[in-house]
Amino acid sequence: MTKFRTKLLLALISLLIIGLIGLEILLGQLLKDYYLDTYNERLDKESNLLSLHIENNGGVNSFNQQKIMEISNILNVRLAITDPKGKILFDSDEVSPSKIKGIKEIINEVLKEKQKNKTELVEREEYDLHYSWKPIQHANEKEGYLFIFTKTSELKQAYGQIWWILSISLLMVFIVFIYLGYRITGRYTKPIEAATNVAIELAKGNYRARIESNKLNETSMLSTSINVLAQNLQEMSKSQEIQQDRLSALIENMGAGLLLMDSRGFINLINKGYIEIFHVNSSTYLDKLYYEVIEHEEICNIIADVFRTEQKIRKHLLLPLGIERRYFDVYGIPIIGINNVWKGVLLVFHDITEIKKLEVMRKDFVANVSHELKTPVTSIKGFSETLLDGAMNNQDTLEAFLSIINKESERMQSLIQDLLDFSKIEQQEFKLNIQDFDLFELIKEVITMLNKKAKSKDIRLELEFQREELYIQGDHDRLKQVFINLISNAILYTPPGGYVFVSLFEFERTVKIHVKDSGVGIKQEEIPRIFERFYRVDRARSRDSGGTGLGLAIVKHLVEAHHGNISVRSTLGEGSEFIIELHKYMN
Repeated sequence: MTKFRTKLLLALISLLIIGLIGLEILLGQLLKDYYLDTYNERLDKESNLLSLHIENNGGVNSFNQQKIMEISNILNVRLAITDPKGKILFDSDEVSPSKIKGIKEIINEVLKEKQKNKTELVEREEYDLHYSWKPIQHANEKEGYLFIFTKTSELKQAYGQIWWILSISLLMVFIVFIYLGYRITGRYTKPIEAATNVAIELAKGNYRARIESNKLNETSMLSTSINVLAQNLQEMSKSQEIQQDRLSALIENMGAGLLLMDSRGFINLINKGYIEIFHVNSSTYLDKLYYEVIEHEEICNIIADVFRTEQKIRKHLLLPLGIERRYFDVYGIPIIGINNVWKGVLLVFHDITEIKKLEVMRKDFVANVSHELKTPVTSIKGFSETLLDGAMNNQDTLEAFLSIINKESERMQSLIQDLLDFSKIEQQEFKLNIQDFDLFELIKEVITMLNKKAKSKDIRLELEFQREELYIQGDHDRLKQVFINLISNAILYTPPGGYVFVSLFEFERTVKIHVKDSGVGIKQEEIPRIFERFYRVDRARSRDSGGTGLGLAIVKHLVEAHHGNISVRSTLGEGSEFIIELHKYMN
């Protein structure tokens, strides 16, 4: 914009210079002509008066050189009187040979033209003369001619003064016009410059740019309009950014994989969910044909079906991803714009693997519960029918059968109680009764309770801790249930003559409880599943002991409810070690 201002100013200066030069030439010529006319008029009047004076005072013969000199000094001119033939009779001054020659040439020209009088400026290479002449009459006879010569240097000096005054005046006018032009162009170009700069910023995307102008002038409407435009663009941009951020947040955090293709099959968008599910890089997918980068043929078939049918398609797919297989609920949606213009295809992937697992677990749970309940119910029904058929008359048989029925009913009661406990623990309303208690004393009580059971199998049950107390925060009764389950399992799966050691370790913020036995151990591939509901390492031994298969599942849930964790180390044939880590303080 500075270039525009400079160009405008230069154009005005050029026009001004041309105008001033033309004006100076015109004024100079007019003043020169006026001065020359005035000077010539003066000479003409002087020649008329002097010729009249000579005629009235006796003519040429009555004059002498002295009078000619006096009149010349008075008029400050050079006088010359000639006879009718052009011979110089009197001359008020001596002249150089070149000027004498010039005067004679002028006299000869005058005599040839035979005019009454004439005033003229003669400029030649050898001389410059300004003269006026008049014929002298006496007694109606021509006695000669009167010539008045002036110095041309005076004219030249006058002309120089005229041009100097004009130049100075026009220079001052030029300076004033330059100043005014600069102010005027600045006044009118600055708002345009500001508007141009704001327009450039708006084109760059800076919608906060504004024109700062409080003046009410010809450009205020332009400034106001651009400011209103900038404000509208800023509001539209802000609204678009908000919508874009919302859309981006929705797409990136929708919890599902999203794949968008245009009408030619080129991939335009993949979201974070898709990248995390399929472990791909967005740069390898974008602007590529879908069948060139998607490895799973099932997905390509869904896309092709949507392109072909232009209808929504939903399918459940089982896809291998690395070393695992995952279930997906896939939606294929055609995108059709206004006037049925084909825009592309959108694919949405919902990972339903966990839902499938929950369905399997639900089915397994129902099957396991049915199986666990079926065995004692069948036993109770069978022995009851046997007693009703007449076996009750035999006292020994009656007592044996009733003992079995009582044992199976206790087993059913234990199973139902474990199911109720497990259901209560998994509910969201389940809360722990947090209090301070002595963990060492709690484990000591559990060992006292189970010591008789251990001695019956000749198993050494011991508690190892260097102190006599260890206070923590937690639910006393629930943790007691945890340790009863763990230590009971350890005794159950330890052969006679073995040992079960319970060790306590105290740290700055946590405590660890190790329950180690010399039992049968657990296979490595079974360790991840031992905390599943109804999972048994040795089903026959567990069922004979009255176990329900829910003990370790309950233990895991109760430990996690205390924000702790449980781990297992085991070697088949050598024994197992369960490690529980609890926080000293629940806050």
